[in-house]
Amino acid sequence: MATNVKNKVLNTAAKLFLAQGYEKTSLRVLERESGVNYGSIMNAFENKESILCELVEYVLEGQFETTSKILKDITDDKILFYGVETVLQLYMAESSEHMREMYNVSYSLPKTSEIIYNSITKKFQYIFGDHLKNYDTKDFYCIELATAGIMRNYMSRPCDMFFTMDMKVKNYLEKSLLLFRISDDKIEEVIKFVKNFDFKSIADEAINNMLGYLEYRIDE
Repeated sequence: MATNVKNKVLNTAAKLFLAQGYEKTSLRVLERESGVNYGSIMNAFENKESILCELVEYVLEGQFETTSKILKDITDDKILFYGVETVLQLYMAESSEHMREMYNVSYSLPKTSEIIYNSITKKFQYIFGDHLKNYDTKDFYCIELATAGIMRNYMSRPCDMFFTMDMKVKNYLEKSLLLFRISDDKIEEVIKFVKNFDFKSIADEAINNMLGYLEYRIDE
């Protein structure tokens, strides 16, 4: 029963955050829309940030799984994987202003940002560990703090005629991959590779899959 309540709250919260924004979705609104009373919400989650923390984990895992799916039978190059996953995140943030807000808030709040830092640090070790053999967890954590700063700033800035999506993608990949000491030739390969994908459609599908999964879990 407790698990079902938690899943119902997460499902409703995800829909509300995307429909009206994180800041405008109060716990009282969540109570009304989910049909779960306030006390039960507080028993399942400490506060609104705790709800966002769990949703962030779903989003991060969804990015990874989506990237794995689209690159299956295409390449097992981990650096190309990094390129696709990070570009997917940029497109997901660009998909709507409320999604952009969710990412920005996630990178700002203490608990959610730490989830991001720790999760991405592990992925960095997996992706770049063979390339940077002398680096350990703390080294990759420091790189994640740097790339997270770039990512947050790039996600926060909506695309316009002066900062197109192509510019955003190219500049992010160039700057982030330099931190991993990737060669200029390899960086150009990554930039060229990511042009093969329709990221707008992939991002929309990834978001819909996350919402579908959360709704499915209510009946578990």
